[in-house]
Amino acid sequence: MMEDGLTSPRTEGTPQGGPLSPLLSNILLDDLDKELERRGHRFVRYADDFEVFVKSKAAGERVMASLERFIEERLRLTVNRDKSAVGRPWKRKFLGYTVTTNRKPKLKPDPKSVKRLKTKLKELFRRGRGWSLARTIRELSPILRGWGHYFRLADVEGVFEELGPVNAT
Repeated sequence: MMEDGLTSPRTEGTPQGGPLSPLLSNILLDDLDKELERRGHRFVRYADDFEVFVKSKAAGERVMASLERFIEERLRLTVNRDKSAVGRPWKRKFLGYTVTTNRKPKLKPDPKSVKRLKTKLKELFRRGRGWSLARTIRELSPILRGWGHYFRLADVEGVFEELGPVNAT
């Protein structure tokens, strides 16, 4: 682990981004999945990130309190209270996605995800001054293709329109 530019040995946890981390979280949190199913909750979980859907704020606060107890007492894990909250779906984000407030909700990229894309593109264009058009396209294509594939379930048309006009004629 790097700490202040120096390598120090790990004393707990697994390296973030390593292949062991999601496997261990799935094994450990399987009991949480079963508990949520037993209680009849609607939920989604990816590794250690999850959302539980309830009908009211009061129900959300009750469920949150009981899940914190379950996670801390039964699973012996620490809940990150800075990342944990009760809120409307369109006020929350999950894996870079959020939902619209329309009567028929749609997925959309979270504004922070769009901002990160714009920052990455700005850096590429700044670094690429003087590049040939072919090289610029070569560098740009995997970024846009990857972002588009990741958010393929979302309504991203407006995001790409916001990035700049494209003349198809």
